[in-house]
Amino acid sequence: MSHPRVLVIQHEETNPPAMFGHWLAEAGMCVDVFRAYAEPIPPLSSLDISYSGLLVMGGSMDADSDREHPWLEVTRDRIAAAAEAGIPTLGICLGHQLAAMALGGTVERSPFGLTVDVRQVTWEPEVLFDPLMRLLAGDDRAMHWHQDVVGELPEGAVRLATSIDGQVQAARFAPTVWGVQFHPEVDAEAVALWAGKSGEELSRIGRTAEDVIASATFAEKELIKTWQPLAFGFARLVRERSAAVAPGGGPGGFSPTRRSWSA
Repeated sequence: MSHPRVLVIQHEETNPPAMFGHWLAEAGMCVDVFRAYAEPIPPLSSLDISYSGLLVMGGSMDADSDREHPWLEVTRDRIAAAAEAGIPTLGICLGHQLAAMALGGTVERSPFGLTVDVRQVTWEPEVLFDPLMRLLAGDDRAMHWHQDVVGELPEGAVRLATSIDGQVQAARFAPTVWGVQFHPEVDAEAVALWAGKSGEELSRIGRTAEDVIASATFAEKELIKTWQPLAFGFARLVRERSAAVAPGGGPGGFSPTRRSWSA
């Protein structure tokens, strides 16, 4: 019996699916990671493989920097195609911004500049009726690392969480497309990697790599407990999608040509 397949679009070497990939594998998903900066992004359906889920990761580039990163246009096309086909899709940070753009929204520089911290997620009442996030709403925190935010939401989108300064933290952009501005996938090790490469950037906002790492380390157990259910909830939607359509692709497993997680 084949495992439901999730296509993961990774934009940078330092922004893998991390914990989220492992959680999806634990939930029975076959997770195919394509490094968009180094290899073509496959279609969501072909004669060989059909994907029942799409996960779009973060990255340091701007969501509209197509000239320097031409695969971003392809990524937006895949998100739009997933929305049209009803394929469960989740965008994280840059992926959240790309999803907004792909479906008619806008992305802009945050007036508050770079945000790096473990911060509160303030849920909107609408989250209680959301198919993916309704079981998450509570007194939650998440790791933030961004300087761009979603400006205008696409028509028909639903805001699910907002920061204390009014910025969109989570949204349902289409019936099967979600985005989160924060990073539910990272543990302290991932944050340490980013911080180690961002000393000058952090110093401009009065932070050091050491205090960012300390904050993530202190909150790590809390963050894992909070956001693992998001991965499991997404896997449930992917499983339902897989069961609702004709089976496609082979059995789950590791690909010899790219990094994959599979139970």
